[in-house]
Amino acid sequence: MRISAKGRYALAALIYMGLQYNNGEYITIINISEELGISKIYLEQVFSLLKKAELVISSKGSQGGYLLSRSPREITVLDILSAVEVSLFEQTNDTVPDKAPDIEKALKLSVFDVLDQSIIKTLSGITLADLVSEAEKHKRDDAMMFYI
Repeated sequence: MRISAKGRYALAALIYMGLQYNNGEYITIINISEELGISKIYLEQVFSLLKKAELVISSKGSQGGYLLSRSPREITVLDILSAVEVSLFEQTNDTVPDKAPDIEKALKLSVFDVLDQSIIKTLSGITLADLVSEAEKHKRDDAMMFYI
């Protein structure tokens, strides 16, 4: 499985938003762009998809920006990637359907379907809250300073 830049940026941006979820303030794309070093134009494309998937809500105006539409505990990695990755679960191309339909069926049922289900189960078991917690843990690790 390969996750595109769009998918990675969506995950990073929503983790950033999740870290600030409790303050209830709208976050601008410019702020996310500056904090994470991601192109503003690229983030606009990502947020358009996230809004369409109802993972974020937006507000216009001087105090505008984006908010998570639900608690980080209610948003899964599968939700995020499904919103921005158009080919996440593309149908696998047939391998030998004409000459060996039995082998084709075996591949589909024993490999490709099993992989798809495993990926879905794994990604739906990881919430944005899990990622936020992990990021906070590493932020604390980076903040430690030792003196000798």
